[in-house]
Amino acid sequence: MSQASNGRAMNRVMNLMFAVAIGAALLGGCATTTTTRTGASELSRNPVIAQAGELARNGAALTGSARHANEREIERLLATLDNATLSREAAALAPGDPLYNYVGQGLLLRGLPLPRPFDRSAWKFDFPGRPAADRDGYRPPAKVAVLLPMSGNLAVAATPVRDGFLAGYYNETRLRPEVNFYDTAGSPAGALSAYDRAAAEGNDFVVGPLGRDEVNALFAKAQLPVPVLTLNRGEGLPLAGNASFSLSPEDEGAAAAEHLLGLGARRVLVIAAMDDTQQRAVASLRDRLVARGAQVTDVAGEGVSDFAPFAQKEGGVDAVFLAVKGSSARLLMPKLALAGLAGKPRVATSQLLSGTGKPEEDRILDGIAFPSEAWTTRGVRGLPPAATVGAQLNSAKGPAARLFAFGFDAWQITAYLQHLATTADGRIDGATGTLRLDGFGNLLRTPTWSTFSAGVPMPLPDATRR
Repeated sequence: MSQASNGRAMNRVMNLMFAVAIGAALLGGCATTTTTRTGASELSRNPVIAQAGELARNGAALTGSARHANEREIERLLATLDNATLSREAAALAPGDPLYNYVGQGLLLRGLPLPRPFDRSAWKFDFPGRPAADRDGYRPPAKVAVLLPMSGNLAVAATPVRDGFLAGYYNETRLRPEVNFYDTAGSPAGALSAYDRAAAEGNDFVVGPLGRDEVNALFAKAQLPVPVLTLNRGEGLPLAGNASFSLSPEDEGAAAAEHLLGLGARRVLVIAAMDDTQQRAVASLRDRLVARGAQVTDVAGEGVSDFAPFAQKEGGVDAVFLAVKGSSARLLMPKLALAGLAGKPRVATSQLLSGTGKPEEDRILDGIAFPSEAWTTRGVRGLPPAATVGAQLNSAKGPAARLFAFGFDAWQITAYLQHLATTADGRIDGATGTLRLDGFGNLLRTPTWSTFSAGVPMPLPDATRR
């Protein structure tokens, strides 16, 4: 983006932050098994751990679809273990064991603590130009490049991400890095060109790109001389020493699966729209449920008129997952009631909010749980209420508020990445939810859960019980 438009965006967000007098952000940062001691490591007698460990050790030599299938099998095996067993086996694994990344990821996804930090030997933290970390882990880059598609098809999405990033940046009262924005034009070639420019111009950290194809192109490079926090997931894992942060449908589907499992659901009926976003969420939900020993009984279209045949299948239905917009969900609720499913737990994607806003019409959605952003539901330290910011910035109102929160968290991750990477309990209570970094470089987001009450979205006071 041009220096003039960059400056105007910075001034607009800076003025907002001063006007509302934001305080400084405060971050925190059932099998029974036995083990036998062999030298410095613990060898498990649990057959699941033994099989998963062999797959993890052999997986380093695999590529492409074979590696992906190997990873899925490891995840499936570990998902069969209960929380206590998974925690115990994680603690028993020797430092450097390749299985620890998978076991640790499983613990984080279940909201369980790590026994020790992940191995980050491939990560670079010895930056001579950066000051030492503050007591809370704050250690930003010296010069950061932000790669966003400020022109092209993704420009509309990029604006709230940029403004959210700047809101977090200007809220910080301590030493801040120089920030430079680079336009990727929303294309893989543009992303590669922007990255090369950023590296050549002395930036010591890169945030972005935003598009999935752009991320795939960047991670297809043999190496990245300047570490990256991408703002989307690629088809594979991040390159070693780099990280990715996303609001992807896959992450949302996985979070919904964990929420349903927490409710005790083992047989889930899915009702889904046909658009790509909803289908990706459904696929992720199904994979996670199957891995944890549950199942999707059926995937029905949103135009189905009679759900009784689905409800009356042998084994029944424990819960309903809705991958539809709110306008469709309103039409579905009477049909679910006629099929005897009105009393079942109902969980939806965040798209449930689309097409809502009139409490008298939305009362029919009362009780449906859906993932939401902490900022828009409960508020978050470091940002004024969402309504206040939205009244002053078009890039932070309505559906754009989610991307504004995403950009705000991207800044926080940039400033606290070393803390997240090197501590077992590293976390950010961010605008989009609670953020932790797994052993593969993925930021895992635990969203806030909300529901409709009297037709108005409200945070769930205790999502684990709901």
